[in-house]
Amino acid sequence: MDIIELLADAEEPLTLAELAVRLGRSHTEIFRMVQVLEGRGFLLREATTDGYEITDRLFSLAIRRPVVQTLFETALPIMRVLATETGHSCHLAVHSRGDMVVVARMESSELLGFAVRIGYRQPLLETTSGMVLFAFQDAATRLRWRELMTPSPTARSFKSLCQRADEVRSRGMDEQASGFVSGITDMAAPVLRGDVAAAALTIPFIKLLQPHMDMEEVRSKLLVASSSISRQLYEQDNRA
Repeated sequence: MDIIELLADAEEPLTLAELAVRLGRSHTEIFRMVQVLEGRGFLLREATTDGYEITDRLFSLAIRRPVVQTLFETALPIMRVLATETGHSCHLAVHSRGDMVVVARMESSELLGFAVRIGYRQPLLETTSGMVLFAFQDAATRLRWRELMTPSPTARSFKSLCQRADEVRSRGMDEQASGFVSGITDMAAPVLRGDVAAAALTIPFIKLLQPHMDMEEVRSKLLVASSSISRQLYEQDNRA
């Protein structure tokens, strides 16, 4: 797991020697582990450098979980309609170890657009998606997530954070200028499972000179789509 986590954060493939140095292990130990991981399909060796990188096998295993499969199977058709109607891409994000991570996306059919790649990860509260995920959780879950945040918020800042989250919850969504890309306004709405957000559905809204749909209309479509996914999940869970 140390090898996989190290490679997940690496910007380029790492050789056996580099893995051994960074993990403080012997070359022999690393060689044995890497052989097993490569044989099971978790790692891939790059021919030109002999460096190793992780594959998407862990992601593939994760989405085979029934609860995740149901979310994907329900959300993707609705996301496709949303992208087509609005002319904007959309993506689905979930919480992961104090971060938000994008697990599904649907690109716009327009010639000009902006899309976030699957696997994109940022600290939870630095994104609109993350704020929506945090806002639609109960108090106990918020406290657990606080321990995963880096740096962990102080008691005072956490109280202020929860107040802001409550405001987001009362509005039913969040909307703010992207902190990473100029000219993008992120709109995010919760995909609910019961009373809590299982995911956040987000549109990176681009202000075009000749828009397919104005911002108010896009916002409305986003809320309808997130509500539709939530309703279908509720119906499926009750049938089960």
